[in-house]
Amino acid sequence: MTIEYDDKGKFFTDVVTKTSIPSVIQTTAHLIRGNVHVRQGERLKNELENNEKFTAVTDATVYDYEGKVVFTGRFLAVRRDQIVWVMPEDQDAEG
Repeated sequence: MTIEYDDKGKFFTDVVTKTSIPSVIQTTAHLIRGNVHVRQGERLKNELENNEKFTAVTDATVYDYEGKVVFTGRFLAVRRDQIVWVMPEDQDAEG
């Protein structure tokens, strides 16, 4: 990690601070619950609009169309062109 300072004492670093947002992701074949990480001060929508091909999800649980768990893991990379919709977990009507 490098830290650089300007003349006024402001520092710059390679580390990007992100906030974890518990989310529900519907893909073309599965429902995923897990944490999507967004830059501090930005919204979940902003994270999905960047030019990356994949969205990182941590503490992921993947469900099939019947609601059965087919995968759980600490990390999952979800291909963005397979995402149908995303919402923060706290807005989930099922609780």
